[in-house]
Amino acid sequence: MASGTIKNIIFDLGGVLVDIDPDKTAKAFARLSNMDPVDIMELHKSQNFFVDYEKGLIDDSAFRDQIRNFLKTDMSDQTVDRAWGALLLDFPQNKIDLLSNARKKYRTFLLSNTNNIHRKKFEKSFRDAAHADFYDYFENVYYSFQMHMRKPDKEIFVKVLEENNLNPQETLLIDDHRPNIETAQALGMKTCHVKINQEFIEIEA
Repeated sequence: MASGTIKNIIFDLGGVLVDIDPDKTAKAFARLSNMDPVDIMELHKSQNFFVDYEKGLIDDSAFRDQIRNFLKTDMSDQTVDRAWGALLLDFPQNKIDLLSNARKKYRTFLLSNTNNIHRKKFEKSFRDAAHADFYDYFENVYYSFQMHMRKPDKEIFVKVLEENNLNPQETLLIDDHRPNIETAQALGMKTCHVKINQEFIEIEA
């Protein structure tokens, strides 16, 4: 899929490079709070502090306090982090190989809506799986919580393109969320819309 005029690839993270299962976090918090996992998922959609945390508008400590209040239960910081990170699974070897091959042929970047607690977990997960530093595989990495903006907002894509002098028509976004794909397409970028955890692409070295 990455071929022709493509010179740059912007990867999403969760569901694209690292497998995820949001139900695991819902179930973990449900066990800790005696709530139904479905109710946890619905409350997650309705609570602004999740987006605030993803945009870096609140820090780790404030997020944990919000979780404790949200679930009406007391738990340690470590317990919150473990349950919150449960959705992050492994980096499959074929995705590690994909990144290794991609960086030999293309300028590679990461653009992820994520947060600091998850960042710490997936960095360790990648080291354990690849025996390498995650950041060696990208020219630049962009996290929503550090940028104080998130996908699918146009501004975050524009910043990545402009900072790295990327021609949108030569840039491929690989992402698993349709709104992100639509914003990228509106900016003239090539796109690959994948289903969560899908085997989606091969890049020859």
